[in-house]
Amino acid sequence: MSQSADNIQPCYPLFEQDEYQDLFRSKRALEEGHDPKRVQEVFEWTTTQEYQDLNFKREALTVDPAKACQPLGAVLCSLGFSNTLPYVHGSQGCVAYFRTYFSRHFKEPIACVSDSMTEDAAVFGGNNNMNSGLENAAALYKPEMIAVSTTCMAEVIGDDLHAFIGNAKKDGHVPEDMPIPFAHTPSFIGSHVTGWDNMFEGVAKTLADPNKPAAPGTRQKLNVVTGFETYLGNYRVIKRMMAQMGVACSILSDPSEVLDTPADGHYRMYAGGTSQQEMREAGDAIDTLLLQPWHLTKTKKVVQELWNQPATDVAVPIGLDATDKLLMTISSLTGKPIADSLTQERGRLVDMMIDSHTWLHGKRFALYGDPDFLMGMTQFLMELGCEPTTVLCHNGNKRWMKAMKKMLADSPYGQEAEVYINCDLWHFRSLMFTNKPDFMIGNSYGKFIQRDTLAKGEQFEVPLIRLGFPLFDRHHLHRQATWGYEGAMTILTTLVNAVLEKLDRDTMKLGKTDYNFDLVR
Repeated sequence: MSQSADNIQPCYPLFEQDEYQDLFRSKRALEEGHDPKRVQEVFEWTTTQEYQDLNFKREALTVDPAKACQPLGAVLCSLGFSNTLPYVHGSQGCVAYFRTYFSRHFKEPIACVSDSMTEDAAVFGGNNNMNSGLENAAALYKPEMIAVSTTCMAEVIGDDLHAFIGNAKKDGHVPEDMPIPFAHTPSFIGSHVTGWDNMFEGVAKTLADPNKPAAPGTRQKLNVVTGFETYLGNYRVIKRMMAQMGVACSILSDPSEVLDTPADGHYRMYAGGTSQQEMREAGDAIDTLLLQPWHLTKTKKVVQELWNQPATDVAVPIGLDATDKLLMTISSLTGKPIADSLTQERGRLVDMMIDSHTWLHGKRFALYGDPDFLMGMTQFLMELGCEPTTVLCHNGNKRWMKAMKKMLADSPYGQEAEVYINCDLWHFRSLMFTNKPDFMIGNSYGKFIQRDTLAKGEQFEVPLIRLGFPLFDRHHLHRQATWGYEGAMTILTTLVNAVLEKLDRDTMKLGKTDYNFDLVR
């Protein structure tokens, strides 16, 4: 083999070499793989309307669901609290998945432990695992709080976290006064956004003082709950906008520091985060704004019933209009005027929208992702004069679909859009052939759909614009902002430059299409 310590090559182009190609041919022969002609025939069939009709009749199989499982969201929520260790009651393999999933996205080590349930725990229950796990976690990692969630194994056998944690404290495995919030997060229902919501409810209820009822407005501040949010720049944008308006603010569950620590030779297992004191005082704030309301249903109940606050309606602040409404709501609740610096920032965004509208107007986009992201992104696309064609949300409900359809129907740019819930990326793939847009917007998994559309021919290719979660195959996008005027500028820049890059690729043929291969766009 040509690979050696003196000449290390990545798998591409290494695997293009003859010796590896021979291995692949031998493997295909051993497995009795189909010949290339048959593979191409089946591929072509999967791009047809006939195949799409069969694809949409699937009932018992999900292929690339465009969502993750509940405990993943619970872990992210836990990471947002100061000196808090996420703890998963379940098998080691599940936790390895959560840690690697986040590590690939954030390019950071992820602190999360498991009590490593195995076959005996599946039969007799995981109480012993919980006792040993909590004791070891507290002794080794010295957290101030341990946040417990579950995996499928623990849920299927019916382990009771409330009882298990109570037993662990009573038997001296962990101090009685250590806060150990918990959430039952079965992976076979809901999704990562559900798990985030469940864990936040657990933290809020655990840290609530039963002897001190909430007193809304006694502290002249606002609470902000982001929900499952993986663009770290968004946390900073919210804090910056609040500071510019002179509004005291607590972001409840803020992982932006622990997931973006500097490389200075010092490892920080716990960095930043919302303190327990902030959570205990949360009920005394003027109000709590839920920036992704479509998945924060239990959190809204906490705000309204435990903290006696209205949870004033806002939408995810993606784009111009949603950011305007958020800032006006903040101003109304606090009496603080919108800062001149934010008005200037808004004006720059409007100027950018005017500069780019000729390239974006009428461009067709298909989107997939989580409910709030899709609601905000679709609205912003229509503000830019773009036309959504397909909006697919695996974890959206019927109320969400009704609201999305109404929003699309209210805009001249949304008249041709189709909305899908409980559908996966294999459904989305079919739609990219039968209802081809100019671009698709979504997470890294869409690259396989782009590859397949290109395989049919250059004229069928649907380029992927990477926005959402997870982003595995590009670096540092998670550090950007997508919220507020700043985030809208980032999204706008990404969209219009994708359009221009495609135009350059399409007109790069020497002596044939280069009449439109212009230097100035």
